[in-house]
Amino acid sequence: MTMALASSKAFSSIFNTLSPFNQSKFVLACSGSNHVNAVDRRRRIMIFGSSLALTSTLLGSNQQRLPMESAIALEQLKEKEEELEEEEERNVNLFQKTSPSVVYIEAIELPKTSSGDILTDEENGKIEGTGSGFVWDKLGHIVTNYHVIAKLATDQFGLQRCKVSLVDAKGTRFSKEGKIVGLDPDNDLAVLKIETEGRELNPVVLGTSNDLRVGQSCFAIGNPYGYENTLTIGVVSGLGREIPSPNGKSISEAIQTDADINSGNSGGPLLDSYGHTIGVNTATFTRKGSGMSSGVNFAIPIDTVVRTVPYLIVYGTAYRDRF
Repeated sequence: MTMALASSKAFSSIFNTLSPFNQSKFVLACSGSNHVNAVDRRRRIMIFGSSLALTSTLLGSNQQRLPMESAIALEQLKEKEEELEEEEERNVNLFQKTSPSVVYIEAIELPKTSSGDILTDEENGKIEGTGSGFVWDKLGHIVTNYHVIAKLATDQFGLQRCKVSLVDAKGTRFSKEGKIVGLDPDNDLAVLKIETEGRELNPVVLGTSNDLRVGQSCFAIGNPYGYENTLTIGVVSGLGREIPSPNGKSISEAIQTDADINSGNSGGPLLDSYGHTIGVNTATFTRKGSGMSSGVNFAIPIDTVVRTVPYLIVYGTAYRDRF
């Protein structure tokens, strides 16, 4: 600004000393006189210098402002990246902490000989279906959906077996036969029992479903299409839903979620952001002809499970069926 102002004063001084020319006629007369042409050149130089100084001043001001704006934008981008990293880290930690509690269930039909004898070799058996479940306690009780082990529950010829695969507290993977302890088809629940043989298991941490809110994050872990330990993430989409049970009755207070629940996810846990089990994944609406989740999925609320499972373990049936 100082340079521009000085240039303006210099031009004014030259302009005022030009005589005998009339200042009011200066612009018109400058093309007809060599003296005026020289003055005109000086005038143009002064105007150019003034404009150049003003431009330099404005550019200097922008150069000071642009780095500051860039620094703010970079800081905001860094904060967003850090938030994303923190969210990803929470998801990773949640999966690592809870996935050892999730089991892989295979429904197996034993082969027969040509004479009709049943072979007890499970390795040669036919896998009729797969599902998920979770460790209820350190005694080896496994909670899953009734429909996952329905063939075993209704087997009259001894052909059906249930293979449960999981990891112990040391991270060692093993498989055991799961035997039915209790059934509640009305709520699509079942309890299996495996022999731990001294292994320490990883029971789930139970939460509650009575204070859930639509919009809160939730996580489903299971074995869709046989792909073990698969994590899907979504939100609680709705509460208090009513869905059909395997025996045609209704399951009330079901949790609706958009976390993908596909074939093989049934029986696995639905978790909140703390890794607490808030439901048992059980059903999905599928796109017609695709068998794929439509994003409308359901879980049995854990409060129903907590009321039911102890009776299944002790009595083999739900409380309402005891009388």
